[in-house]
Order: sequence, then structure tokens, then C-alpha cells
Amino acid sequence: MRIKLIGMLIMLISCSSFSQKVMNLNEAVKIALSKNTGLQKSQNNIEGYESNLKSAYGGFLPSINATGTWSWSRSEDEGGLQTIGGAVINTPQTISESRNYTATLSSNWVLFDGLSNFANLYKNKNNLEAARLILERAKQDIVFQTMSYYYGLLNSKKLLKVKEDNLKWNQKNYEIIKEKNNLGAVTLADVYAQQVKLGNAELELINAQNDFENQKSSFLYYLGLDVLEKYDFEDPEVDSEAKGETSARISGELKELIDRALSNRPDYKSVKLSLSSANESLTMARSGHIPSLSNYASYRINGKKPSDMFDNKQYQVGLTLSIPIFSGWSVDNRVQLAQVEIKNKEIELSDFEREVKKDILKNNLDLQASEKKLDVSEKNVKAAEENLKIEEEKYLLGSTTLLNVLIANSEYTNALSSFINAQYEFLKLKDQLEYLLGITNYKEFE
Repeated sequence: MRIKLIGMLIMLISCSSFSQKVMNLNEAVKIALSKNTGLQKSQNNIEGYESNLKSAYGGFLPSINATGTWSWSRSEDEGGLQTIGGAVINTPQTISESRNYTATLSSNWVLFDGLSNFANLYKNKNNLEAARLILERAKQDIVFQTMSYYYGLLNSKKLLKVKEDNLKWNQKNYEIIKEKNNLGAVTLADVYAQQVKLGNAELELINAQNDFENQKSSFLYYLGLDVLEKYDFEDPEVDSEAKGETSARISGELKELIDRALSNRPDYKSVKLSLSSANESLTMARSGHIPSLSNYASYRINGKKPSDMFDNKQYQVGLTLSIPIFSGWSVDNRVQLAQVEIKNKEIELSDFEREVKKDILKNNLDLQASEKKLDVSEKNVKAAEENLKIEEEKYLLGSTTLLNVLIANSEYTNALSSFINAQYEFLKLKDQLEYLLGITNYKEFE
């Protein structure tokens, strides 16, 4: 019964891949980019910044207004006796009505406002470009996070395969030991020891299966897909050619990598633009101390009938000079707040630069160590596999103990697990360094 249960467990795991949708890394990234709600909000926000920029351009143009009025009045006089020039006259009842039509076209044009309109234009240009850079960085974030989740999922999938193979090996070894015990070649203690090892292998397989399923459901949830859907995931192999391409793409001295990051990172550029916008806000605040000059012009027509309106015309042109004398320190307050904002943005930019240097230094060292670890782990697998074969042959010949065989199998399983972890650790660190350098390519997935 125990053997049947083990066989059913392995068949259930191996057969779960049938009738599944197959997803590769590129498809996963495309899905993440298309379904991420935060990314959609960032794209919508750009429209608001574009409208602000359009309004800033409008600050250089005159405002034009057209108005039209119509009025009607009626007066009634009952008449009666009135004294006019010492004579008493009886005046008749009079009723009069009048209508008036008026149309006015006026404009107001700010000719100079202390360069506030220029500063507002540059500020809104910076804000729009910063928003686009933030959107670009958000896309890079999604690409990197999706890759990280994907590699973690594949790591669990391969570790699950290791546990499956380990269970099969222990089951096979258990059958061999039982036969040897029946022949009197080994003691019953070896049978019991292998039973314990077999039970642990079953538990490890169940735990690995649960871990894989949990990671898969979390990944599908992140992509916005149904967690109950059946998916299988293609595995990008890590070979020497891929490692060579990676090394060529992200190689260089630490200072060169940092300079590349500061020149490529969209979020760093966005912070620099925020500092520029803060300086433009200071210019706008200081313009409150500077006189402003505006132009006013109007054209007015009126008449008692629409056909008579152009008989009466009025033209008006003027200049208005406004000189600020005292505004209750409100302008000083705006200037000081703008200066504080500049100082904060400078600190933010400095902190960002230090963080970039720290992250690249750490990741560069980790990537170098990971590449070396990958090579060493691969050699360890080959050595442990060969040692396991030798111990199995020696055990069959009766020249070693079961304990040595179990130790050799455990070392082989651990070496294989370490090699798998090293593979996906290298892939993740490679993508992370590209992400930190700001060269993560998201356009190929759109």
C-alpha cells in the first residue's frame, strides 16, 4: 500500500503538467505590463501634466473676452398740471419705451510679470518630463519584479524535481535493501533506516510541492490571472554563452558602472528635474517683488436697434503698471518656502546618489561571487554524483555501509539543490544589476 501511495503521488505531480497553459518569461512580463493598475494610473497622470504645460503656454497669450448686453426700459407719465415758466400747463399722459444693444470685445495681455510666466513654463516642462521618466522607471520596476518572481518560481519547480528524483531513488534503494535482507546480506536495521529515509523523502516532496504551488498562486495573482488556472512555465537555461553576453553588457569598473547608472536611471533624472522645478518655483515667488506690466484693449458698439449698433463705436487701449509695495510679507513667505523646497530637493538628490553607489557596489560584488558560486556548484554536482555511484556500487558489493550511501545521496541532493539555487541567484542578480544601471529594456515587451 505504501508503494502504491508513493507511486500515485509521483504520478499526480508528473501528470499535473498535462493540459496546462505554457507561459514563458516574455509572456509573463507582457501580461504584467498590460494589467498593472499602478502603471495605468501613471499613464493617466501624464495627461494632467500635458494639460498643465498647455496652460503654461497660454500664459504668454492675451486673454480675449466678448460680451453682449440687451436692455429694455419703459416709463409712464400720467400727465397733469405743471408749472412751466410761470405758466400752468396741463400735460397729457405719456408712455415711452427704449431698447439698447451693446457688444464689447476686450483683451488683456500680460507683457511682463517678473519672468514668472517663463518660470512657470519651464517648471511644467520639467514636471511633464519627470512624470514620463517616472512612468519609464515604473515599467522597469515591473519587468524586474516579474523576472524575480519568475526565477523564484522556476527555482522552486526545479527543487521540486530534485525532491521527486530523491524520492524515486530512496524507493529504489528501499527495494534493493529489502531484497538483500531477504537474502541475508544486510541486517534488518538497514531496512528500518531506509524506511525512515524514505518517509523523510516523502515529506520533503510534499513540502516542496506546497511551496511551489504557493509561489505559483502568488505569481499568478501578481500578474492579475486566475490562481486556479493550470500553468506550466518555460525555463531559460543558464549557459556559458548567456554568462558571456551578460558580462560584456554590464562589465566595467565600479566608477564606470555608477556613472552609467547616474546617466541612465530614469528615477535619478526625475529627481534632478524636480530640483530644477523647485528653482523655477523660487523664480515665480521672487517675481512678486517685481513690477508687472499689462496691456488692455477694448472695442465697444451700441445702438437702440441691432442695425444701428455700428453707428456708435468706442475704442480703448491702455497700459497698467503694477508696483508691489507691501503685501504683508506674503511674498517673502513664498520665497522662503521655495528656498526650503530647493534645499530638500538637493538633499534628496544627494541621498539618491549615495544609494545608487551603495546598491551597485553590493550588487556588483554579489554578482561576481554568484558567477563563481555557479561554476563551483556545477563541479560539486558532478563530484557528488560520481561519489554516489561509487558508494552504491560498493554497497552492492558489501564493502561499505548503508550510512555511507545515504550520506552520499544526501550530499548529491544538497549539491544539486545548491546548483539550482546558484543558477537562479545568478539570473536574478544579473537582471538586478541591469535594473540598477537603468538599462532594463521594457520596450521589447510592449
